[in-house]
Amino acid sequence: MIDEGKPIFLQIAEQIENDIIEGALAEESQVPSTNEFAAFHRINPATAGKGVNLLVDEGVLYKKRGIGMFVATGARDVLITKRRTQFVDDYVRPLLTEAAKLGIDPRTLSGLIQDASAEASAEPAPSRAHG
Repeated sequence: MIDEGKPIFLQIAEQIENDIIEGALAEESQVPSTNEFAAFHRINPATAGKGVNLLVDEGVLYKKRGIGMFVATGARDVLITKRRTQFVDDYVRPLLTEAAKLGIDPRTLSGLIQDASAEASAEPAPSRAHG
């Protein structure tokens, strides 16, 4: 799970974010401790703590003194809004810039996206080799 190209504490934060967005960690539920993250990923607890504290600073997690970290109410909506903004900045804007360079107007681009989406959904699931 650990990607050498990205700081580990950011990967821990993203893992927690993904679990919240996907519903594996519900609002007001307890998050694994930094020691549990550290043991699972074989990393320093301080590194795990840095990832958790990043989410505390963003208001996604909060601490119950003596008990642990919990998912804040509204955290999923906050994260989805954050990720959508990131998606536009990381993918949509560069896509529009490249399309403009190629002379593809937004309406044509929309059609290309719809065609690609239809092709992707029509493709059969990859078969798994039995062995």
